[in-house]
Amino acid sequence: MAIPFPSDEWVEAYKEAINTSEAYAEAAKKWEGDFYFYIEPGGTLEETVILYIDLWHGKCREAFIATDESVKSPAFLIRGTIDKWEKVITKKLDPIQGMMTGQLKLKGNMTMIMKNVKAAKELVECCSRVDTEFPV
Repeated sequence: MAIPFPSDEWVEAYKEAINTSEAYAEAAKKWEGDFYFYIEPGGTLEETVILYIDLWHGKCREAFIATDESVKSPAFLIRGTIDKWEKVITKKLDPIQGMMTGQLKLKGNMTMIMKNVKAAKELVECCSRVDTEFPV
């Protein structure tokens, strides 16, 4: 059964997909950094939703919907409209390419992300494994 995106249930399923991925564990074994993913309105999504993901040496230590920006102070912030995130999750938009072309907006150390492209690609693989229902 498809899980609505963005939702607490989806974030939990994504965390589980990350933590059970051997490919991600290998690709991200040196990664240290957490994210806010801003999912901006579109379709039936009327308000911005902030997903928090804490990634540490190939595992996801914490993942949840942040009720406001002051909950955490992540190293990276990535903003995009719901339709851009849908393209990332369905593998129609590479997130690195999305950042380079301005379709996704990054605040944080781009060099660090560029040194970990394989880990970023594996994160997309993980979210593509979550049976996702997007707002229409």
